[in-house]
Amino acid sequence: MDYQTITLEITDGLAVLTLNRPDKMNALNAQMRAEITHAVGVAGNTARALVLTGAGRAFCTGQDLGDASGGLPDLERILRDEYAPMLQAITGCPIPTIAAVNGPAAGAGANLALAADVVIAAESAYFLQAFTRIGLIPDAGGTWMMPRQIGLAKAMGAALFAEKITAAQAEAWGMIWEVVPDEGFEAQWRSRAAYLAGGPTKAFAGVKQALRASFGQSFEDQLSLEARLQGECGRTRDFEEGVMAFLQKRPAAFEGR
Repeated sequence: MDYQTITLEITDGLAVLTLNRPDKMNALNAQMRAEITHAVGVAGNTARALVLTGAGRAFCTGQDLGDASGGLPDLERILRDEYAPMLQAITGCPIPTIAAVNGPAAGAGANLALAADVVIAAESAYFLQAFTRIGLIPDAGGTWMMPRQIGLAKAMGAALFAEKITAAQAEAWGMIWEVVPDEGFEAQWRSRAAYLAGGPTKAFAGVKQALRASFGQSFEDQLSLEARLQGECGRTRDFEEGVMAFLQKRPAAFEGR
């Protein structure tokens, strides 16, 4: 696919997907949603870690309200046919994913970020569930992700009042992994991403699968899943390398297999 609204760069096992409509604060239109879905699939098959970030001063300000032609958009169709595949591609991506939130993440843009495995935000960034400001409910997975990440009370307040949540608040609430001063932001997320790209890829995939499955499992079923996934990890070349590196007191050189 010839990308027009994003860029995708893959170097040394790390894929960086940049939302690239800075003049629109990276608002999501139909073409961008299709391109993100495609690029995440490419990255999942060719890289060992994926970063999503934004060009310019915003991460993503959500749905491009000027995208519909001729009246109000058919939101149910758009969410079902365009947003759902994009978000499922991200949450189902077999490699670790990072949202590097460089600026405002609003509406569906906030929930696009929260779909990643790890969210790292610049200090000046913020998250905004802006939906009720225009008579809507949070979508793009927000009603599923927020209660699990920050609890029902804060999720309800964030949705009803539609107030900005600063990066520092988001970190304190457990919504994101970390907040980083603006001047060191890119260096930090690149360091984190390089660590994941050089790590035990199959173990990372197992971590993602086990943690995401835990919300719908009994304790007994989760123990069974852990045993199965650990058995798979125990048969990898990376496990063998990890043990040898430990015994030889040296850093492990994981190959992702």
